[in-house]
Formats: sequence, C-alpha cells, structure tokens
Amino acid sequence: MPAHLIAYHYVIDGRLLVRVGDDAPLPVLAGEIVLLPRNDAHVLGSAADLRPVVIDDQVQAPGERTPAVLRHGGGGEPTHIICGYLGCDVPDNLLLKTLPPVLKLGVRDGAGGAWMENSFRHAAAEFAVSSSGSAAVLGKLAELLFVEGVRRYVAALPEGQSGWLAGLRDRLVGRALALLHGRVAHPWTTEELAREVGLSRSAFAERFTALIGQPPMRYLAHWRLQLAAGRLRESTAATAQIAAEVGYESDAAFNRAFKRAFGTTPAAWRNERRRPA
Repeated sequence: MPAHLIAYHYVIDGRLLVRVGDDAPLPVLAGEIVLLPRNDAHVLGSAADLRPVVIDDQVQAPGERTPAVLRHGGGGEPTHIICGYLGCDVPDNLLLKTLPPVLKLGVRDGAGGAWMENSFRHAAAEFAVSSSGSAAVLGKLAELLFVEGVRRYVAALPEGQSGWLAGLRDRLVGRALALLHGRVAHPWTTEELAREVGLSRSAFAERFTALIGQPPMRYLAHWRLQLAAGRLRESTAATAQIAAEVGYESDAAFNRAFKRAFGTTPAAWRNERRRPA
C-alpha cells in the first residue's frame, strides 16, 4: 500500500454534499471534483441532516474487468459519481501536509476544461463496462486534476503567506526548491544555492527559512531521507545504493541520519513496512 492515499469524488450527474470532520458540508455539482489530499474521514450525502451509513457491506465487489459499484438511497434526484484515489509513496510528504483537507475543482473550468471533462466522462463510461485500458486513463486524468487543483490553490494564496507552497510560488525560493528536488544527490551548500538564485548567502538563507520554516540544508536533509524511505519501501536496492542516490557519501552516514529521523535502521524500517498486514 502507498504511504498516503489522495481520495477523489467526481460528480457526473446530480449533486452531493461532502462533509469532512465538523466542517460545514461542501456542495459539489455535476462537472466538479473534490480532492481529499490526506483522505480524511468524510461523509457523502444528498442532505446535511441524514444519518450517515457505513457502506462497506453495500459495495458490489469488482469483477475481473469491471469496477466496484455502490447503489444507495432512492426517491430523490439520482446522482452518479466516480470515486477513486491516487497513491503517494513519500512518507512525510510536504505538499500533502500543507494542503487543506478538501480541494474542489470545476473540471470544465479553464483552458482545456471541456476536453478534460469529456475525457473523464468517456473513461468513466468505458470503465463501467470494461476496465481494459480505461482504468489507466482515469488514473492519469485524476493525476492531472490533482495537479490543476494544487496549481489553482497556490495561485489563490494571499501575499505574505508562509509555508512550503508559498515558498514554491516565490520566484527565488521556488527556484531553489526546484534545484534541490531536481538534483537531490548533488553536494549542495547554502552558498551555492544562493549564487544560483542571485542572492547573498545571508539574504537567501533568511528568505528560505522565513517561507519554508527551516534552513535550506535542513530541508534538503529531510527531503533526502523521505526519498530514501520511499525507495526502501518500493525497491530491493541495497541501502548503500539508495544512500548514494539521495546524496549520502557513505552507507554509515546514511544509517546514522536515517536512525535519527525514523528511530530505526533502514534495513529494519524496510522489513517492518514489507511485513504482511
């Protein structure tokens, strides 16, 4: 299983309400999708005053080539939705931690919206008949919609906002983040990053820390370990190879850093995560 699940619900026809925790219900209309970056517990319904029902035993199991199906309720306006999820293998994902519990996106809004909505509807219709190929298409469309939802959320952030997404939007700090993520194994220093973005060392360090919440090298160390944890979970590569891939000069240094962050060695962490549930 992935470290995180990003749930989504796309309304094909009708309307529904989505409630997360004690927040007010969020109305979602046809052509809109709700994304739950951390898959927080949530309730879907046609009215706010209905008693929630656990649906685990009401879902029709998927066939060999068809999706699981749920039919519930009756007597009101029919609503058809496609539910799914995206997986994320980074254990401590900074993006998912920063996003709000729910993002709502009008699929048909913006440039290319009509094409995306038609594609989603077509893939959903095909998936209901036979999952051959259409499940993969739905997955890729869901990824695009998640990226678009994040892009719109970042664009709407107020000036002066701090946090990882605000740093990503900042021209200079965003450039530094792109360099760190694009060349994670490079032996970066704060001085070199400052030169790359055109600031003095002190000005860059202050700007980066103010927006991201930690100094550049501490951020890089944290990100390297998150990538390494993902590789340990998903691959059979030797720990020394993974250490080199994420920028550690020796397996011993990687083991020490990993144990400080996760409380156990890379090998023990890998074995624990691969143990059958």
